[in-house]
Amino acid sequence: MILGIIKETKTPADNRVAFTPAQCKWLQEKYSIKIIVEPSETRCYTNKEYETAGIELNEDLTQCDILFGIKEVKPAHLINNKTYLFFSHTKKMQPYNRALIQEIIRKKIRLIDYECLEHENGMRLIGFGFFAGIVGAHNGIMAYGNRTGSFSLGRVYKERNFQQLIHTYFGLKLPAIKIAVTGSGRVSHGVIEIMNLLGIHEVEKEEYIESNFPYPVYVHLKGSDLYRDANNNYERNHFHAAPQEYKSIFNKYLPHTDILMNGVYWQKNIPPLFTWEDLSASAFRMNTISDISDDAQGSVPCNLGDATIEDPIYGVDRLSRKKTAPYLSGSVDLMAVGNLPNELPRDASRYFGEQIIKYLIEDLLKKSSPIIDNATITINGKLNAPFEYMIDYVKE
Repeated sequence: MILGIIKETKTPADNRVAFTPAQCKWLQEKYSIKIIVEPSETRCYTNKEYETAGIELNEDLTQCDILFGIKEVKPAHLINNKTYLFFSHTKKMQPYNRALIQEIIRKKIRLIDYECLEHENGMRLIGFGFFAGIVGAHNGIMAYGNRTGSFSLGRVYKERNFQQLIHTYFGLKLPAIKIAVTGSGRVSHGVIEIMNLLGIHEVEKEEYIESNFPYPVYVHLKGSDLYRDANNNYERNHFHAAPQEYKSIFNKYLPHTDILMNGVYWQKNIPPLFTWEDLSASAFRMNTISDISDDAQGSVPCNLGDATIEDPIYGVDRLSRKKTAPYLSGSVDLMAVGNLPNELPRDASRYFGEQIIKYLIEDLLKKSSPIIDNATITINGKLNAPFEYMIDYVKE
């Protein structure tokens, strides 16, 4: 079997990769397979590093059986009748990728979407969420420091790796801020890693609401802490099946929170954590929101769309609801970037490749498994059974 690593074609360019050179070398030796890497000048690992590891570089990937990417592939670059793995951002029927999924079907491509790979209990199998949480938490703390002038943090992407980033935290003393961390997946784990590195103490929910502290604290809020149905209950499977039957109870934390680190999963019909009316109320204390989940007008209604790695923070006027420059009086600062792990691309790529090797590669080499079948969006020129709800979305 021949595996291929494609050059990223989405704009702006993504610099991550599914396997590092060392991982490619290990896979070739462990499984007696061949890996071909399409050359790229923007990838975080250089062409030379792959060559040094004994990996073939080739512009022509037509001989490959399975092709690994990260972000969406431009339709013109898709090769007929191949198996692709990448984040297609189509399962929610995103309008901007409709032409992509239509071309995938026309070219009879088997699309396995990383986002759809799940354990039996519905938890995501692999992803970049941990490093999204790392970078998003750093950027949120940085934005608060910029707004208040009480401390200063540099940019993540200027550090060579995560270890170097940690060194920048030495000696940093934060004020007595209160931070709400939402979510229960990899994103929240990354956020909590930064909380620990910065010496921010975790407190219980009741303490967080009832007490003030002379040092920085955070509270970790999961699904049952954020949503309730009409009977004041929360049941995870029912919530994901019928989120419209639930309401957010996050508003009780609004008067006590300086920074929100949002890592909750969001889809249509899941209620937002708070409303625009809450944002304009005097009890709304937050002035910094790091929306790491980054769904425009989603769980954070004042997410007005993506910022960029180079300029990650913008303001939102609490009354006019319009985008402003950051750090202005009467506004809340929002961090919303869709490719946060690109700030630590080598660490993030190594972490991602390790997950594929641990949880996926043997199933892929067997060519079929329930995990892979359930994450296969298209096959043989049509939608796979779990995704037939997208039929109108893919129609020409």
